[in-house]
Amino acid sequence: MDTHDTIKQHNEFHVSVKKVGKRQNWLRAAVLGANDGIVSVAAILFGVAGASASMDFILTAGIAGLTAGALSMAVGEYVSVSTQRDTERAMLEQERTELLREPEREFEELVSLYAAKGLRPETARTVAEELTKHDAFAAHADAELQTDPDNLTNPFHAALASALAFTSGGIIPLCALVIAPPAFALALTCVAVFDALILTGILSAYVGGANKWRATIRVVLGGVLAMIITFGVGKLFGVSGI
Repeated sequence: MDTHDTIKQHNEFHVSVKKVGKRQNWLRAAVLGANDGIVSVAAILFGVAGASASMDFILTAGIAGLTAGALSMAVGEYVSVSTQRDTERAMLEQERTELLREPEREFEELVSLYAAKGLRPETARTVAEELTKHDAFAAHADAELQTDPDNLTNPFHAALASALAFTSGGIIPLCALVIAPPAFALALTCVAVFDALILTGILSAYVGGANKWRATIRVVLGGVLAMIITFGVGKLFGVSGI
């Protein structure tokens, strides 16, 4: 196998690893967003339930909390990703300018970067030469900035995904509250939330490669604690007669 084939296989493997890593990041964000939705909406429902026995008030608060939470997550993610994308674009533009002004210096910098990763000096130079011939800008963007200039994160997609993830989790306690008989609404909602938290705990552990029992217990305890605290706050500050 010649050097060109070796470099090609290395690049294909590198791209594949990047795609898998990016997919895992999106999946992790989706699971965490859904967990946020479950805990946030459930906490609101139980907080209002502590202050009022009116199912209309509880449901209205839950719907408002779900809407506000989804919009807040979307706006926050849009701002965050937009800022990150602007920074990446500025760095890429700076790199493009440096390549035009000082191509020799940038080439030697690329060689040193590959050598720093453990390649022998002659191998690092060969790799740098091959990648520079193919696409110098992409090679520098990858080696220096760890960025794919053709695959920057879209802030609109990130915002939509964040809102959908939060909504998919927050809708669970709301649906349980609406479907359950009024006398058992809160109890069945608590069961639905408990089951949903177990599921998100298992999924988060699977995505992150962590211990499933530990992750699940942590997620469930956090959610239950949030509901207990907000219920207590509702009881403490609730207005009698509502």
